[in-house]
Amino acid sequence: MAQRGISAESVKQSAQQAVDHPWFEKLARFGYAAKGIVYLLAGVLTARAAFGLGGAATDKQGALRTILAQPFGQIMLVLIAIGLIGYVLLRVVQATLDPEHKGSDAKGIAQRVGYLFSAIGYGGLAITALRYAQRGAATPGNAQASEQGLVANIFQYPLGRWLVGLAGLGVIGVGLQQIYRGWTSDFSEHMRWDAMSATERRWATILGRMGLAARGIVWVLAGGFLVQAAMTLNPQRVQDSGGALQALAGMTPPSVVGLIALGLAAYGVYMLAASRYARIVTGTPQKRQRAQAN
Repeated sequence: MAQRGISAESVKQSAQQAVDHPWFEKLARFGYAAKGIVYLLAGVLTARAAFGLGGAATDKQGALRTILAQPFGQIMLVLIAIGLIGYVLLRVVQATLDPEHKGSDAKGIAQRVGYLFSAIGYGGLAITALRYAQRGAATPGNAQASEQGLVANIFQYPLGRWLVGLAGLGVIGVGLQQIYRGWTSDFSEHMRWDAMSATERRWATILGRMGLAARGIVWVLAGGFLVQAAMTLNPQRVQDSGGALQALAGMTPPSVVGLIALGLAAYGVYMLAASRYARIVTGTPQKRQRAQAN
């Protein structure tokens, strides 16, 4: 038992030493930039479609496919994947080592679990980017069809319908929380305000709030489609974010989807700003003091 405890402690210390190395912060900042590029591109493409300039509403995977179609697209996708892996590592550290001291109460656990789910989601996106880069000009798989197939399989289980419905409600809850944060956040906890000018702080706040609100709306839409799928036992009702925006476009004026898309693009710009100004704290007192001083 003692050996196991020592082993676990030594693993934790080794992990802490690794994340305190300057390379980790650089990789994490590269991750913010990669995430920002994907959101910015998805938002711009969807806004173009909404305002009648061509194309169709898309999501993060659609943005990756667009990058793949560009000159040197495979190389760019590999770089995007490396950046996303950096972001995943940051989220894993935040979830496990708890450098931000979220704690072990209900609220802290919820936030840390959220970090873990974020790591899983962007880890999947990094894998997708690498797969697209490896396939070259081959046609990528349909992510929405995969999600529909997964839901169809879940429906085969006795409580599958309820699981899908609860998952949909959970997604809606996350979306509402994002919208609330977009309304209330000033982002001073996440950005190095002292390193930014007053104009930069103002624009970071505006872009961050727009982005969180837009992301929240997309989450609510996607969750709503999951609930519909559960209520009707029809997995074809499941929509990814791009499909949800396309469905919304059929029910509302184009400007509605256009504004949401611009919000997603704004979130991308905010992430690009975060790649330079985000507070990245990994745990040791020296590191925390340096992050606060910067």
